[in-house]
Amino acid sequence: MNPMNSMNSSSSMNPLHIHLNKSKVEQSRAGVKPIKSETAQASSFHEILGSQLKENSVQFSKHATIRLNDRNINLTNDQIERVAGGIGQADEKGIRDSLVLVDDVALVVNVKSRTVITALNQVTNNVFSNIDGAVVV
Repeated sequence: MNPMNSMNSSSSMNPLHIHLNKSKVEQSRAGVKPIKSETAQASSFHEILGSQLKENSVQFSKHATIRLNDRNINLTNDQIERVAGGIGQADEKGIRDSLVLVDDVALVVNVKSRTVITALNQVTNNVFSNIDGAVVV
């Protein structure tokens, strides 16, 4: 006795039923494509959201934090937002390291990492080196 014949005769599966199962598999595979697309869109959304948040954020190096504290420089949320906008402008112009002037505070910023490297509150009679651009905000 052929094992295949005995399986078909003893089980309720018939060629028509197997064909329907294949059809369901093909349908589920077709249904997975939009889900993958939605997942790709979702991860793309998260990447875009993350990049937008990153674009609007400003990091402060340990050195800059110490300088801000030592020099009693307190940046308001408005000033930080303006600095973030200035970093965005510098990035658009291809500047790598920028002097960002906000009110009476000078900040040296690494544009790519959006990180403030150092800060000064007395801008007169200072020399700024290792920068390739300046933004006044």
